Amino acid sequence: MKAIDLRNKYLEFFTENGHKVIPSAPLLPENDPTVLFTTAGMHPLITYFLGNVHPQGRRITDYQKCIRTGDIDEVGDDSHLTFFEMMGNWSFGDYFKEESIELSYRFLTEKLGIDANRISVTVFEGDQDAPKDKVAFNAWVKAGIPEDRIYFSGKKTNWWGLEKGPCGPDTEIFYDTLKPKCSDNCSPLCDCGKYLEIWNNVFTEYNKIAEGKYELLSQKNVDTGLGLERVVMILDGKKSVYETELFVDVMNTLKELAGDKYIEKSARVIADHMRAALMIMVDGVVPSNVEQGYVLRRLIRRLIRHMRKMEIDMDKIVEIANITVEASKEMYPEIDEHKEEIITKLVAEKDKFVKTLEKGEKEFNKYLIQAKNEGKDTIDAEKVFKLYDTFGFPVEITEELATENGIRINVQEFNELFKKHQELSRQGSNQKFKGGLANDSEIVTQYHTATHLLHKALQIVLGEHATQSGSNITEERLRFDFKHPQKVTREELDEVERIVNEQIQKDLVVKCEEMTLDEAKESGATGLFENKYGDLVKVYSIGDFSKEICGGPHVERTGNMGRFKIKKEEASSAGVRRIKAVLIKE
Repeated sequence: MKAIDLRNKYLEFFTENGHKVIPSAPLLPENDPTVLFTTAGMHPLITYFLGNVHPQGRRITDYQKCIRTGDIDEVGDDSHLTFFEMMGNWSFGDYFKEESIELSYRFLTEKLGIDANRISVTVFEGDQDAPKDKVAFNAWVKAGIPEDRIYFSGKKTNWWGLEKGPCGPDTEIFYDTLKPKCSDNCSPLCDCGKYLEIWNNVFTEYNKIAEGKYELLSQKNVDTGLGLERVVMILDGKKSVYETELFVDVMNTLKELAGDKYIEKSARVIADHMRAALMIMVDGVVPSNVEQGYVLRRLIRRLIRHMRKMEIDMDKIVEIANITVEASKEMYPEIDEHKEEIITKLVAEKDKFVKTLEKGEKEFNKYLIQAKNEGKDTIDAEKVFKLYDTFGFPVEITEELATENGIRINVQEFNELFKKHQELSRQGSNQKFKGGLANDSEIVTQYHTATHLLHKALQIVLGEHATQSGSNITEERLRFDFKHPQKVTREELDEVERIVNEQIQKDLVVKCEEMTLDEAKESGATGLFENKYGDLVKVYSIGDFSKEICGGPHVERTGNMGRFKIKKEEASSAGVRRIKAVLIKE
């Protein structure tokens, strides 16, 4: 089955069962400082778990473009991808466990024809915070799964939630690949690869308010995610996602380009990273040394390293990119629409990395001479790690150069340093999740409202072209990216500040109206990232000053927001400026 047909079949099935279809949100979360990328379909929807009313109702379905980088170094196995599509169905205080499980089972077995005998599931075993999930267990038995293929497990595998916020037990659905058992105890709880997780149904009924403290939400919700690429692999009878239509042309091209230097895992890394990098750039990210730009740079440089490993001409990166676009454009037309722009960015980053490799080789030669002068046959692991960490010089290349020059490096010591570095990086990454999602505290709500005032003020001062490119809000400040070709002068910033504070002092009423997208446009509302909206939208008006399509949260009146102060204005990327500002309580 083609991927696009699977997606359409999924959306049609849930539409037939009372769900409204909403479009995929961007890969870059809007007004969510807790994550760098949208990693699951729930990210844009988390506020509705808390009781807010979704414009489309209580049953919705969608497909969501996702990026996950937590296991980036492990990409290349049969099923894991950096960029992937997650299809989802959602219930906000409507149906719960029994109907969720029944719908999932019917879709897999009746609509897709998947062999029920190859389906196993896991459910939550219970602990001091929540009871054993007998309801889910009984629902699976009723659906047709025998008890010996239902496995109980704890929070580690059968609970979804971050450090704070909505959470709850889940049930995971696995497909038996028919690979040999790893042991007599082999089950979906193993990571041996025999059982492939394809769907996760989360029953979000709790709110984690502090470490070890949970309270019941005002409503019971369902949040599911079905992996499109994995299901296509199953339906096509393939052994890996890289054998499906989404990757096969790229993989065949890499095999031709590499010839007898072909390495399967390297080709998979290139195919995965290329698609992920291009999709990230479609959303406006450029390679850099911070946040999303750093992830993008790492993806591009890793795929270049693997091209080098297979001795593929660096100029062939354009050919690989073009084939990736061709394979992806039916699913994601935007990748084709921005093809020229994103491939230009890709080539520019490739050229930078080639220069990095040249600098790294010069630094390596210094270490080589030093080691030989000291009579050593090994380059210290700290120096090898410095080449990697400071110069971006891959350890494999360092090892190649060392071998060519009759010297060696201590790979084991390097790996120990790398693991420490990786752990620190993960800890840093996890801080992105520290506050949980959908922080609708009073100050965050005020900052969100301030971005609307700032957006309008910038357009008044700089011109209508100064439209929003992105935003990031914490309890300490707001960050707002907007399109503008040059640095904003101090005089212009002062005028923007004056306009925003004038609106705050007027104590304007903030009004919310629900209407169709066409009605919103006709009313003069500004729409950001218009492709993410459904048929019905929320339009927030701040007096007669600002009118935007948005999902909230917003204050009721502007008078108590405090004094608006711009702290910094700087470049974000080519043609995009960034403002950081605070609200000062006086």
